[in-house]
Amino acid sequence: MRADIPRSADARVVLYGRAGCHLCATARETVATVCAEAGVDWLEVDIDSEPRLVAAFTDQVPVTFVDGRQHDFWRVDPGRLRAALAG
Repeated sequence: MRADIPRSADARVVLYGRAGCHLCATARETVATVCAEAGVDWLEVDIDSEPRLVAAFTDQVPVTFVDGRQHDFWRVDPGRLRAALAG
């Protein structure tokens, strides 16, 4: 994980997005469903809350991280997320 991006020690999956983003809303539903199935904690972070997150992700939201590594951006593939959480 990049040193400038915060990580939650409690969540295996972190979704970075912003309010009013339709792709973020879809990604949130996918992440919530897959994480619930897997019994995995996840966290959503609004990038507009921190200038460094805006600088890092403004053109890529939503962005997902799994276990501290960037996993997807723009869209979350449920099968790919399930595989990452199982592996």
